[in-house]
Order: sequence, then C-alpha cells, then structure tokens
Amino acid sequence: MDLSVNLNKIALLRNSRGSNSPSLEEYAKQAIVLGVQGITLHPRPDHRHATSQDALSIAALCKDHSLEFNLEGNPFSCAKNSFMGFLEICAEAKPEQVTLVPDNEGQLTSDSGWPPDYRSKELQSFLSSGELDNSRTSLFIDADIRSLEYAADMEFERVEIYTGPFAHSCMQNNPQAIESACIAIGAVIKRARELGLGVNAGHDLNLGNIGILKTCGLIDEVSIGHAIITDTLKYGFEDTMIQYLNVTREI
Repeated sequence: MDLSVNLNKIALLRNSRGSNSPSLEEYAKQAIVLGVQGITLHPRPDHRHATSQDALSIAALCKDHSLEFNLEGNPFSCAKNSFMGFLEICAEAKPEQVTLVPDNEGQLTSDSGWPPDYRSKELQSFLSSGELDNSRTSLFIDADIRSLEYAADMEFERVEIYTGPFAHSCMQNNPQAIESACIAIGAVIKRARELGLGVNAGHDLNLGNIGILKTCGLIDEVSIGHAIITDTLKYGFEDTMIQYLNVTREI
C-alpha cells in the first residue's frame, strides 16, 4: 500500500507561535526524500492548521517531485476571511487526488463517513464543476456497503474507509471487535473491487495496527498524520518515517 503523510499537525504546531517554524515545506521535502508516495493536507475554514496557501505551496512542491498531493476537505466549505473556499483551492492547486469529507466547520477531526444521499445534488454539482477534471476523486465513507455503493453511483474513483472504529478496537485489544471491524472493511474492499473502485483508508492508523489492517484485503493507500507526528516525538521524524514506510511496504 502507498503512504500519504498528512502534515496538518506540523502546521498546527507552526501556527501556535505565529511563525514559519516548524516549516511545513521542509517536513514535506524530508518525507519526499525518504520515499513517501503522497502528501495530504486538510485545510479548514478557520485555518487552525493547514491554510489555503499551504495547500497551494505543497501542491506545487508535489508537482515538482512528480508526487501525489491529496487535498482533503468539505466540498461545501465556502470562502471566508483568508480561507479561499474548497472549490477555489481545488481549482488553483490542481491536486492529484481530492478526498471529500462531510465535516462541519468546527469539527475537531474527520470522525465519520459521508452519509449516503447527503446533499447529493450539491455534491454532484461540485463533482461536475470542471475543476476536478485532472484529479482522482475519493469519498470518505464508513465501512459499510451502502456507503460504498453510493460512492459508486456518484461516480467517485475511490473511497477512503474511515478506520476509527477499527483502530479503537485494536487499541482496546478486543479480539471480537477487531474481527468484526476487519470483516466489515474486508467486505467493502471486496465489493469495491467488483465495482472498479480503488480503496484508501485512514484515521488513527499507526505502527501497531497497520499490519492487522492489511489482513482485511488489498488497500491502495493509507493516509496517516497524527500517529506519525506523535511517534516523531519518540523516534525523530526520519526514523519514524522509515518505520511507517517499512510497515506499509511489507507484504
């Protein structure tokens, strides 16, 4: 599976001091040199971590290195103060992948998938705007077949499975809950392949549970941010990245 590194927490730390330290670009460059397959950012309207300008600069950096930039966000987030608006960021950044989430403006993190039939007309209008013509589209979904089939009906190219419940089961070391979560994820992966959709996964994935996730089926890409930054406090960024790259590459 490919590894896309979410750098939002680097931006959060930077913003806490009102300077450019730590530099988002420098950490992105380090990740690229170490061999990641992609960089993810999720700019929110309040710019509490990644900003609109961050998305543009990281998108340009990824293009310079022929690397995937995954832009994540709510498609209905409009321009407000210094936030450009999500569609406008897509238009200028031209990301290789756009992952759509249903987060409201003040939501702490992406902790649920897109509900089937939620604002479908508006979603279809966003997808057909023309600004995503050169971007792969992915919908953030819960691990259930109905959500997957909704994504297929809306003509998304991929889904990203929300792995929060799976990760929680692993953290609690609950074998029955882990098995149940893996069965649900595995069923979505199997059906996605039948429908011709790619499969990504993300939320609370870490060194301890990625190996278990692999037993669910073939996943194209994982997006990991929080765990990488917390592990960096223990191991340093380079050693942490090497560990994550090794575990995602293992067959």
